[in-house]
Amino acid sequence: MSAKVTNPRDYNLAGPENQNAVDAGLASADWYHSDIPRKVMKELMKRSDALATRDTLLWVALIVISAIGAIAFWGTLQVIPFLIVYGVLYGSASDSRWHECGHGTAFRTTWKNDLVYHVASFMIMRNPISWRWAHARHHTDTIIVGRDPEIALMRPTAIAKTALLFIGVPGIFQDLQVLIRHGAGRVSNAEKDYIPESEKKKTTFWARVHIMIYATTVLVAIIMQSFLPVVLIGGPRIYGVWHAVMTGLLQHGGLAEDVLDHRLNSRTVYLNPVSRWIYWNMNYHVEHHMFPMVPYFALPRLHALIKDDLPAPSHSIFAAYSELLSSIWRQRLERDYYIRKDLPPTAKPYREDLHTLDIARSDIRISTP
Repeated sequence: MSAKVTNPRDYNLAGPENQNAVDAGLASADWYHSDIPRKVMKELMKRSDALATRDTLLWVALIVISAIGAIAFWGTLQVIPFLIVYGVLYGSASDSRWHECGHGTAFRTTWKNDLVYHVASFMIMRNPISWRWAHARHHTDTIIVGRDPEIALMRPTAIAKTALLFIGVPGIFQDLQVLIRHGAGRVSNAEKDYIPESEKKKTTFWARVHIMIYATTVLVAIIMQSFLPVVLIGGPRIYGVWHAVMTGLLQHGGLAEDVLDHRLNSRTVYLNPVSRWIYWNMNYHVEHHMFPMVPYFALPRLHALIKDDLPAPSHSIFAAYSELLSSIWRQRLERDYYIRKDLPPTAKPYREDLHTLDIARSDIRISTP
């Protein structure tokens, strides 16, 4: 049994855990990677305008068609299926497009990545400048407490607050608050840890652009005396975000903190084809973190090549959530508990030379549920 530790950790990047991680050698450290021949990796890393353009045009076409349907049937029950489709395409599929194009790996052409990245950033209410740097830090220091600004499930997990994320609350209010703060030219102490001073003006500029568009949308809704403009622009951040939250929480939830092996802190989940398309194959999340420059369309091939060196994937969303919910329930009282999956006999052992700061603080044994 693991020892019961109820004191929550300080996840603030401006707090003491940041320096603790640096002192422990966990900041900007070398991570474990599965072995892949250089020639094979070079092939996997090839980007493609053709594939990314095809998938993006399909995404845009479905958004337009569902928006037309929502406008045509507004005020009737027939609008519901159109809003469901539109909401997920706008509020969830945009998250994976933001992510992949932010890495610059979807399209071969740089401006195409940048265009989709900026549009998707607006759709999910993220400042395209600050979030690019935040996500870079997430990959450099994945789930390193005090260093990673994208830790979604902290210990102990605020269960009720986390459940509300599926309906965009309180996320939409937090995102708007951040945009307003950035628009006023202010960055937080935590953001100063990863946003260069030279990027501050860009952060302010794009925040103001987003705020201006949202303000114009609200003004149009008032003039029209209709909620439709807000439902189409901004609203999906509430009613369409559920799929992005559902898949996003599985990326690292319930797994190890403060380790240098993505097999310990990231989760691969097999999904149905529709969810995989919405998610742009980010369900292969261990693979993505090991090799972030491999495009989304090559991740299934990457998975096939290194799966014998990885823990077994969760075979469905239901199976993954069964594991996740069990772990966060235990973490209410056992902060140091996490899921440690078995490796196949063909895998190299977990890299645990720099295990966790928790282990250094207390003599405990971490077990699987």
